[in-house]
Amino acid sequence: MLREISQKDALMFTTAQYRAKAAEYTKLAKATDSPAEASEFRKREQSLTALADNEQWLSNNYDQTVHAPRLNETDRAALAAEEENILKYLGAAVIMQWNTLPAKLQRELFDTAGSMGELLDTANLRGQIARFLHKHKDDGQ
Repeated sequence: MLREISQKDALMFTTAQYRAKAAEYTKLAKATDSPAEASEFRKREQSLTALADNEQWLSNNYDQTVHAPRLNETDRAALAAEEENILKYLGAAVIMQWNTLPAKLQRELFDTAGSMGELLDTANLRGQIARFLHKHKDDGQ
């Protein structure tokens, strides 16, 4: 029988994932001979640690925070479709302006998008995003 995961359990799992990924970057920073690479790995580790700390805070304070009302399946599906539509247009707008964005912001958006998928599939997702951006690099001009 499958156990239903509570919101609090889901947040704890996310916290563990962030901390595991941060630990990977800590190891990479220690293993590299390149100061620039080590610095980049430390920045990523710090970012993931901050996300883990935020998720931990949310988990610890779950009972004291405001929650959206529970939705039935029909409402949830409609909301998901609406959000998917918004994300589609927002993503397209970002891609159309990609070449005008500062390189630092491009890197941050790329890193954030690349960490959105399954933890074990991060490299594959980052590759797909990189290929997409390269293919469409001149579309917005």
